[in-house]
Amino acid sequence: MFNIGIDLGGTNIKVGVVNEKYEIVSNAVVKTNLPRPAEEIADGICEAVDIALKNAGIGMDDVNTVGIGTPGSADRKTGKVLYSNNLGFRNTPLGQMLKDRLGKDIYVENDANAAAFGEYLAGGGKGYENVVVITLGTGVGGGVIIDGKIYTGFNFCGAELGHTVIEYNGRSCTCGRKGCFEAYSSATALITATKKAMEGNRDSKLWDIAGGIDKVDGKTAFDGMRAGDKTAVGVVNEYIEYLGCGLTNMVNIFQPQILLIGGGICKEGENLTKPLREIIARDSYCIDEALLPKLDICRLGNDAGIIGAAFLFRMH
Repeated sequence: MFNIGIDLGGTNIKVGVVNEKYEIVSNAVVKTNLPRPAEEIADGICEAVDIALKNAGIGMDDVNTVGIGTPGSADRKTGKVLYSNNLGFRNTPLGQMLKDRLGKDIYVENDANAAAFGEYLAGGGKGYENVVVITLGTGVGGGVIIDGKIYTGFNFCGAELGHTVIEYNGRSCTCGRKGCFEAYSSATALITATKKAMEGNRDSKLWDIAGGIDKVDGKTAFDGMRAGDKTAVGVVNEYIEYLGCGLTNMVNIFQPQILLIGGGICKEGENLTKPLREIIARDSYCIDEALLPKLDICRLGNDAGIIGAAFLFRMH
C-alpha cells in the first residue's frame, strides 16, 4: 500500500505518492492560483492527486491514507485549518472537503510540522526521538518532535519558533512584535542586512559580486566573505551570531537530541554549521558536553513536507 502526501503552498500544490520505505515513487505539481475559494483549492489538490496516481500507475484503491501540510494553524482532530492568512482560510474544513472528494481518511497538519516529521522519519532526524527543525527561508519556520510526536500545544499553534524574541525592542517583525528570531535569522533578514552594509560601503566587493543591489540574495554575503571582503565578513559574522543566539534558545527550551536547520542558506555547509556549533557549545545550558544536542542540516529538502504529510496518520 501507498500513502499520499500533499504540500499545500501559496504558489504550488505538490503531491507525492509515498511507499512504506519513505520513498516518493511519483509526484505532481499544480499551481495554487490564489486567491480563490477553498472549494476550488480542494479541487486543485484532487487534480494533482489524480496526476500523481496516474504517474505511479496505481489507483485510490492502492492508497492507505492522505495527509496534507498547510500553512497556518490546523486542528488535527477535526481536519480544519483554523487560520491561514496566505490561503484565506479561517475554520476551513479542508480535511472533510478532501475526504468527500477522495473517499479516504485525511490528516491535516501545519506544513512546517509535517516537514519536521518527514525529517524525523527519513531525513536528518532519523534514529532520534526528540528533534527540533528550524527552516531559514522567507521567514524562520520550525517544527518540534517530542518522543516521536509532533508538538503543537493545546491550541495547535505551538512551535512558532521564529517568533521568539532574541533582541528586546529590536527590529520590527511581520508578526507585529519587535526583535523576533525571524527578523534576524531568515534569508530575508540576511539579504536586508547585506544591502544595508553595501549602502554603507560603496567600495565593498559585494557590489561587483551581486551585480547590483537589487540582485542580492542569501548567498551574496558568503561569497563576499570568501573573496576576503571586510564588509561581507561583518555581515556574515553578525548573521551567524544572531542565528546562534536563536538556536541556543531552542536548545535551552527543548534540549533535543538533534537540532536540524534547513533552507538555501544551509548550502554553505561547514561555513555555517561550524561556528554555530561553537556558539551553541559556548552559550547553551548543558552540564555535560557529551550531552550537548547535535547540530546538523536537513537532508530531505523540498521532499520533507510530502513525506511527513504521507505518514501523519501515525499521529492518531
